[in-house]
Amino acid sequence: MWLATGHTDMRKGFASLSLQVQEVLRRDPLSGHLFCFRGRRGDLLKVIWHDGQGACLFTKKLERGRFIWPSLADGVVSISQAQMSYLLSGIDWRNPQEAWRPTSVG
Repeated sequence: MWLATGHTDMRKGFASLSLQVQEVLRRDPLSGHLFCFRGRRGDLLKVIWHDGQGACLFTKKLERGRFIWPSLADGVVSISQAQMSYLLSGIDWRNPQEAWRPTSVG
């Protein structure tokens, strides 16, 4: 899973985002990897993915808050599935906090 750092014009569709994956990120948009893009305000996320049969474009808009995003102006960051889950939930995926666990029972 790859994050396109900086912000992206959210008017772009699959074709334009795929071209950005090829030319800016220097990756293959048909590889089966997930490529994530965030808008300028930070509350909108687009994910493109090619499953081998066709192209998928997913969009998520947060009602409150913003997606935590790398601060680099241009580039790409690789994240794990767990980090992606945090990201989509609006949790800081860079430094998630473990829940408090009791030390004794009773």
